[in-house]
Amino acid sequence: MPIIALFSGSCCREEEVVQKIAGVTGYELVTDQDLINETSNRFHVDEGKLFSAMTRKASIFNKFTHEKERSLACLKCTLSDLLRQDNLLLIGFAGHLPPREISHAMKICLIADTRYRTGVAMDRDNLSEKDALKKIRKDDESCAMWVEYLYGKSDPWAAELYDLLIPMDKYSTDEAARLVCDNLNKDVLKATDASRKAVEDFALACGVGLKLAEEGHSTPVSVQDGNVTVTIDKHVLMLSSLEEELRRLVRTVPGVGGVETVVGPGYYQSDIYRKADFSLPTPSKVLLVDDEREFVQTLSERLEMRHIDSAVVHGGLEALDVVAEDEPEVMVLDLKMPGVDGLEVLRRVKSEHPNVEIIVLTGHGSKEMEALCMEMGAYAYLEKPVNIEVLTKKMQEAYRKLREKT
Repeated sequence: MPIIALFSGSCCREEEVVQKIAGVTGYELVTDQDLINETSNRFHVDEGKLFSAMTRKASIFNKFTHEKERSLACLKCTLSDLLRQDNLLLIGFAGHLPPREISHAMKICLIADTRYRTGVAMDRDNLSEKDALKKIRKDDESCAMWVEYLYGKSDPWAAELYDLLIPMDKYSTDEAARLVCDNLNKDVLKATDASRKAVEDFALACGVGLKLAEEGHSTPVSVQDGNVTVTIDKHVLMLSSLEEELRRLVRTVPGVGGVETVVGPGYYQSDIYRKADFSLPTPSKVLLVDDEREFVQTLSERLEMRHIDSAVVHGGLEALDVVAEDEPEVMVLDLKMPGVDGLEVLRRVKSEHPNVEIIVLTGHGSKEMEALCMEMGAYAYLEKPVNIEVLTKKMQEAYRKLREKT
């Protein structure tokens, strides 16, 4: 029997449709949470990181950590094993992960107009119209980010992404379930030798992708008949060295036939390819907070020369937004900023995110201010102009303290 991969807009009565399909077909249901649970147990990855990888945009630190790519590589490996069986009903964001080459996987989308979905949210969740609309828009933003990440398309409900798109404002749940079940019997969805082989190629691509991600690489991987193609889609200063390293790593994965590296369109852009080095005793999530743009950009560049990558923000409120989305390991914080100043950032971050180690770096210091900052939980207090070696050492010490705690 074909595999069903069902993706839905929120408040489209997807739960009712799924239960009716399962009742008729006897298919095993696999939700995003099921996939996350299994992946977390198998690869010892935090469930929150796996959930974020599917439902949220990449964090400001991702270009250094490749955390989204590593989490998705683990999820894909778990999914690739599940796809070897029939009678499977994938529900949620994971429904977009099976490639088109697996032709016996039927991709379905349930969607409806905003008025219909708002009514469902108001009735089901006892929400006001305003709150219902807010919920739907937030859910749609997650769907759009996911589809944009996977396909480069901004419309998560685009018909070309699916084999069957069902408007739930025009179909009852019984009619929608019946439409899905009727389509399961079509010859085009029958498993063939080619589509079974595509499952194995997908599994191998997932294994290769995971190997590369674990080694700090973030590159697209495709497989056909056991032959692996790795695409270098960002500019790199030493192309031949990178190609040789990628080929060497890919050959260590069982089942790999040939290995080819190719240059993609992104290679000619200005962005530089970055390999994450997980072996260095330095923090990978560093946030620099300072409203002096030229100073903080120069500081970031000087830290990069010492193998410490950093994200930069220019205000206290922006810093708090970043921390709420993804905690940095170490924050270097200016005190005197317009709006939300450094003291308020220090107070709120240490209150709400106590594991973040904060180094205060200020040009308006005093012994009284130093004592106050240390009392509020700062790891260190430094004054501008700072010796870059002193700052680097303090950051490494702060990171070591964090690692000891966790």
